[in-house]
Amino acid sequence: MIRNILNSTIAATILLTAAPVMAQDAEQSGALPDADVPSLDGKTVGVTVIGTDHHWDLMAYRGQIDELERLGAEVIALDAGRSDQTQVSQIQTLIAQRPDAIIQQLGNIDVLDPWLKRIEQAGIPLFTVDTATPYAENQSTSDNYSIGAQLALQIVKDMGGEGKIAVFNGFYSVPVCKIRYDQLKYVLEAYPAIEVIEPELRDVIPNTVQSAYSDTSDMLTQYGADSGLKAVWGCWDVPMIGATQAIADAGRTDVKTYGVDGSPEYVEMVADPNSPAGAVAAQQPYAIGQQAARNVAMSLGGEDISPFSFLPAVLITKENASETAEPFLPGAADSSADAPAEGAEESESGSN
Repeated sequence: MIRNILNSTIAATILLTAAPVMAQDAEQSGALPDADVPSLDGKTVGVTVIGTDHHWDLMAYRGQIDELERLGAEVIALDAGRSDQTQVSQIQTLIAQRPDAIIQQLGNIDVLDPWLKRIEQAGIPLFTVDTATPYAENQSTSDNYSIGAQLALQIVKDMGGEGKIAVFNGFYSVPVCKIRYDQLKYVLEAYPAIEVIEPELRDVIPNTVQSAYSDTSDMLTQYGADSGLKAVWGCWDVPMIGATQAIADAGRTDVKTYGVDGSPEYVEMVADPNSPAGAVAAQQPYAIGQQAARNVAMSLGGEDISPFSFLPAVLITKENASETAEPFLPGAADSSADAPAEGAEESESGSN
């Protein structure tokens, strides 16, 4: 049973290719197949998430809670509403309550790391979702190095190895965003004819789609059809929804957008042959959350676990969307989920 507090709201190897690599027995929600793991009966597990207004974040959060409850745990579920300081307060609350384990999901690592260290110092096993920290026993995530590189290579291919790319870089302090952007820059080092436009654009939370629409519209005005602008990149795909809409409304057919996560609305755009959305690296957030819960159960049950659990992802492009997009489209990837929460506070905590 969930106790909602504060009322605000890797062991496998990933293969990221142009072919689907979703778990073969997964349901449409992206759930992992049932597995024999130790019971959590009599155990209490705290879960703190930076926010649930983004599809990825919400599904990973639900995956943790659903699996922890299935295994018999009492869950202290905390949603920080996109406030870094609220998440810090949640961690302080959890340390004081001394659950048997804590799962922490996303956030600004510069703010969180001292408090994650305190969890370790308190002797409480820490597990994370999309947060790289030396204080966790395990991080459940996708292989963001592969995701970043493969998406970058797709961009290079679509650009023909030359032109300009606009980059949204508002959440570099979020480890997964840093990895993806660093991989983009690393790949582009081999293609000197591709220029990253500076100053970079900045994605924000909340009003992500509206802000990205406005910023992209301004960029399109500054860089006309003969400027060489060919791509817009983001470390997640919600700002790319706004960017794609701005490009379509401007009637530009020379610019495509690229993002990560697999939000149903953006996958739908990639699957539309007439949309400027070029490609998305789609993840399995619900399964990632489930895996984090299973790692807790195995660790508390005395089993050795790997420091990382990588869940597979799939690169959806214009060329392969007819074969790869269906599990991620609206009504399929999240067939049982309610709409994400609205009204989150802006912070540097970013998204996955």
